[in-house]
Amino acid sequence: MATTIQISGDLQNELSRRKLSDRETYEEIIWDLIEDTMEINEETKRELTESRTEIKKGKFHTIEQVRKKAGL
Repeated sequence: MATTIQISGDLQNELSRRKLSDRETYEEIIWDLIEDTMEINEETKRELTESRTEIKKGKFHTIEQVRKKAGL
């Protein structure tokens, strides 16, 4: 169900300033802001911890290594 809300001119200006394109809606901007403040889930936290551990162990490839392997 769509609804209309009242916002101040200052808030409208701030939302307009945050638009990445002229076609982006205020709703999309608000959803992006909400997503930015949401806490990451437990699975993502675990994956980040595992990734950090692998990096510390040297289990990663540099961009140069990937380019060389891909022949770029």
